[in-house]
Amino acid sequence: MTYPYENLENFTLTSLINRSIELYNDKPALSKVGEEPMSYADINDSMQNVILLLQENGIKKGDKVALLSENMPNWGIAYFAVTYFGAVIVPILPDFHKADVHHIIHHSEAKAIFVSDKHLATIEELENSGLHFVVKLDSLELVEELTNHTYLTKIKQKINSKKEVTLPEENDMAALLYTSGTTGNSKGVMLSHKNLVTNALSTYEKLTITSDDTFLSILPLAHTLECTVGLLVPLLHGARVEYIDKAPTPSVLLKALSITKPTMMVSVPLIIEKIYKNKVLPKFTGSFLMRTLYGIPFFRKKLNKVAGKKLIETFGGRLRFFGIGGAGISPYVEEFLKEAEFPYIIGYGLTETAPLLAGTVLGKEVKLRSTGTAFPHVEVKIKDPDPETGSGELLFKSPSVMLGYYKDEQQTAEVFEDGWFKTGDLGYVDEDGYIFINGRSKNVIIGSGGENIFPEQIEATINQNEVVLDALVMMREDRLIAKVHLDYELIDKMFEADNTPDAAVKEKIHALLEEMRKDVNTKVASYCKMVKFVEQIEPFIKTPTKKIKRFLYVD
Repeated sequence: MTYPYENLENFTLTSLINRSIELYNDKPALSKVGEEPMSYADINDSMQNVILLLQENGIKKGDKVALLSENMPNWGIAYFAVTYFGAVIVPILPDFHKADVHHIIHHSEAKAIFVSDKHLATIEELENSGLHFVVKLDSLELVEELTNHTYLTKIKQKINSKKEVTLPEENDMAALLYTSGTTGNSKGVMLSHKNLVTNALSTYEKLTITSDDTFLSILPLAHTLECTVGLLVPLLHGARVEYIDKAPTPSVLLKALSITKPTMMVSVPLIIEKIYKNKVLPKFTGSFLMRTLYGIPFFRKKLNKVAGKKLIETFGGRLRFFGIGGAGISPYVEEFLKEAEFPYIIGYGLTETAPLLAGTVLGKEVKLRSTGTAFPHVEVKIKDPDPETGSGELLFKSPSVMLGYYKDEQQTAEVFEDGWFKTGDLGYVDEDGYIFINGRSKNVIIGSGGENIFPEQIEATINQNEVVLDALVMMREDRLIAKVHLDYELIDKMFEADNTPDAAVKEKIHALLEEMRKDVNTKVASYCKMVKFVEQIEPFIKTPTKKIKRFLYVD
């Protein structure tokens, strides 16, 4: 196995961070937007202090240490400090419900936790946790009132002050990540040092990154996509990362973009889809003339190219990489990005694969709806391909495939077959090696004629309508229906709701949904036609990567 970094001693996070500290010592590394950055030398100083704090309080190789916080520079400090000497980091997504946080701490058997001020109350409410001490992430100091001083006194009496520093092996567990999937089953994914480091290294074939690049981090670091591509990858190349510690609402994001002027970003599809539907599309549909021109391919491409230049200016003017992953992107939005010559890359992977398995290449011709080709050292095959379409379950072999699910040998065995990892995604690989995803195997609906119906594809068609925020397709009593969550601000303007009786507005919404249903049915296969659109008044509950938790709505 060869990678382009000969001076990386081994595939461990310890080796990765040591190399970067040595090569990029004085370069800016981590900061919040608009604040003075930590240098790589500063990272080393803080990290070594935290390592000492952990070891003096009894944390040793193999122990679990949880991490619950919004994004900030100290998140990375805690991550590397814990894994540096072989302990295991347990990142927890900050938007998890407190009951889920408590479950993770209990299930992982974490002995300590780093927690930000914002989430300290969640830990204060935790009972019988097994935690020996709590470190406030904002200051990297012990929280005295949440520290088991009796235990720590006993531990310190046993610790030899001249203890040798242990270092992890490549195949040791580095991170334990709890998923929040669309099926409702939260599992602890065990990722090794080798899983994470080889995944970060494999990006070299798809993208060129230098120490002059600046990443703007907007996704939660506890999600493996942001942790690998938004933390490990930039630090590997000596780049700088700036953090937004708030939800990336349009106003927050626009302000951060104007300050940071990033060259690189990682996002989930929802963010760029919202920008397109709310900022770009209205300019092309606001008048009869513009709608007509935008409907003609020649003029649409010209208009999209102009819009693309303006969009890059909105992103600060320096953007040369915008990575999209975590969920499938709507085909009509990707068509815009391609015609706009926006510097986007589509990535595909799972938490279980640390996460990247495939991706498109910046600057190369993309195939719409494809997630690109496999990363270096990744093998792909199709299980039980359909004789006509070639579609089947995607199976992979990769150095980044997880060690297994924590404390769950049965589910671990179920996702492996003769050494291949079963993704649960259905798709095919074309003659050029491009991978296409149809949908999740668990979501497939079987039509009355035995046809495979992929709800995600129909939902993408429904979501093209400017008044739709989200849609969910399901089978009820052998009939296809869709639950549709509308943009009520736009609806109020369309129907002049302030001056219209509620009953009349409801009637208009009902008529609109029926009109939309008929329109969608002209764009899908005969066996995918919908019999009803149902208004979903409350927003759908979603995972951290903004995928609808289908199990909550589909019987």
